[in-house]
Amino acid sequence: MLNIEYKENLDDNINDMIDDEFNKFAAKNDVVCNYKSFNFVAKEDENIVGIITGHSYYNEVHISDLIILEEYRNRHIGSRLIEAVENYFKNKEFKNINLSTYEFQAPEFYKKCGFKVEFVRENKVNPKLTKYFLVKYF
Repeated sequence: MLNIEYKENLDDNINDMIDDEFNKFAAKNDVVCNYKSFNFVAKEDENIVGIITGHSYYNEVHISDLIILEEYRNRHIGSRLIEAVENYFKNKEFKNINLSTYEFQAPEFYKKCGFKVEFVRENKVNPKLTKYFLVKYF
């Protein structure tokens, strides 16, 4: 009998299985998956003030989260974290960086950082939840 359960967090064995299966399927299709997570942390005097997370796979980089503590915003920390990602991945066979953000979050910030809007999924019920899909090519 098949049982399906919700899991809040995955253990290392399951994460390893996911990586293995992604890589096996990619290899069957003559594609290199090369899935890797990344995290860059901004600190001021040993205090964490911001973080950017994501992963790289195939030939692209995906930013998952960019968080700057409220009291440290508008100090160019976010743009410096994005630059760190760009500098780390450029010249490493990746073609682009992509991300998504909501209207109430930071679409204008990412545009200022050189990202272009690829697609907008409009939310007619709550326009603040209109979702932007952005890309920046190397």
